[in-house]
Amino acid sequence: MRVAAVILGFVALASLARGASELAPGVDLIPGTFVAGTQPDGNTVVFAAPDGLVVFDTGRYPTHAQQIVDLANAAKKPVAAIVNSHWHLDHVGGNLLLREKYPGVRVYASGAIEDAMHGFLANYRAQLEDAIAKAGDDTAKQAPRRAELALIDAGPKLFPDQRIGETSTRTIAGQAFRVGFEGHAVTAGDVWIIDPASRVLASGDLVTLPAPLFDTACAEHWKDALGRLGDVDFKLLVPGHGAPMGRADLATYRRAFDRLLECAAGKSPKQACIDGWMHDAEALIPASDEKLARSLLDYYVDGNLRGDPAGRRKLCET
Repeated sequence: MRVAAVILGFVALASLARGASELAPGVDLIPGTFVAGTQPDGNTVVFAAPDGLVVFDTGRYPTHAQQIVDLANAAKKPVAAIVNSHWHLDHVGGNLLLREKYPGVRVYASGAIEDAMHGFLANYRAQLEDAIAKAGDDTAKQAPRRAELALIDAGPKLFPDQRIGETSTRTIAGQAFRVGFEGHAVTAGDVWIIDPASRVLASGDLVTLPAPLFDTACAEHWKDALGRLGDVDFKLLVPGHGAPMGRADLATYRRAFDRLLECAAGKSPKQACIDGWMHDAEALIPASDEKLARSLLDYYVDGNLRGDPAGRRKLCET
């Protein structure tokens, strides 16, 4: 099994972003981070509900999760609920700290993480152990790998209390949200959420910038999921990685995504597919992230979109 570029061994090229910002009244964004040589954190969206804060994705590192705690302290509200978009560690790792700080918190997510613990994450764990053994006494290299091991070994502490397997309206922490479910898109089970009052939609990795992240994805089902996201009545969409976007931006993203899949399915050179994405999604990609986008797609076109056909089919199994 190859080491995944983003959720496993990603060497980032993008700039670091810090600090919470208000997206709408009662809705805050804690941006994810990409730091060179380390694993990323995903974006976190925090909704203020009557019974406490509803946190969509919790990042990977305690430093990211602590920003959620700080926001809760400033709001004088507890974290009442966590909604995890999917099981990648950069979206669920903060569950540990938040469950410790708020014992009554309820976690909502698909059950896909349980299968991943016996498949993808088990393989990743073996890779980490091998890398630790090879690092010898180099504590600087061992520390982040051991931290990853600890997250995986937390097992059930990352799991949901309430499993989501369909799209429906749910009352969470005293507030109604539309909670969506997509099967076998980015992962075996992906969740999104929209607050009808603010019309802020948190998509998780169903949308990522500066490029789609195909490590565990069924590209064809992901394309269909993007179409359904386009039908949601949102004003602002927060991707799993990258800056918030409007409706026209999502339409641009979808067109670029579709054309990337078409190119990868054909006989065009890989570089043509990369150049096509860079052209089609140009308006969405900051200049500082262009090198990162090209690096990601250089990896994914060969490794995922044109990789092992049997492996790709397995990711699409329902």
